[in-house]
Amino acid sequence: ATLAYNGMTFSVPKNLYIIGMMNTADRSLAMMDYALRRRFSFFDVEPAFDKPTFKPHLTKYVSAAMADKVISRFKELNKKISDENNSGLGKGYCIGHSYFCVPPVQGQTDDEWYNSIIEFEIIPLLYEHWWDDKEKAEDCIKALQK
Repeated sequence: ATLAYNGMTFSVPKNLYIIGMMNTADRSLAMMDYALRRRFSFFDVEPAFDKPTFKPHLTKYVSAAMADKVISRFKELNKKISDENNSGLGKGYCIGHSYFCVPPVQGQTDDEWYNSIIEFEIIPLLYEHWWDDKEKAEDCIKALQK
């Protein structure tokens, strides 16, 4: 192709792929989202709590019991979030597995690791998801902390 502003030749290598990631839960970018959707291909990346490789990854640095706890609690939470009629949210708001891909810091127990993630990352996210229904957020928080 020739650039319109200076007449120079321009090309993109055939082996160049640009991968952009966007959280569709962010409604403030709705207009930009429409523009991007017209120009690019999209595919969903879903939480990997069900993937057969996730538990072995977790058990490299936490116990199998803690891995089971993370998997079962977040599958249940995401089931609630996905149920658009009851949650008011939907599939795009599900919580991903990446919060649990960082091992505990040295000396941190499994429970301290889990509780830290819940307290500093998940709880604020749930309050943001249900900014208009604190009770729903608190019910889910209690289930994660039991």
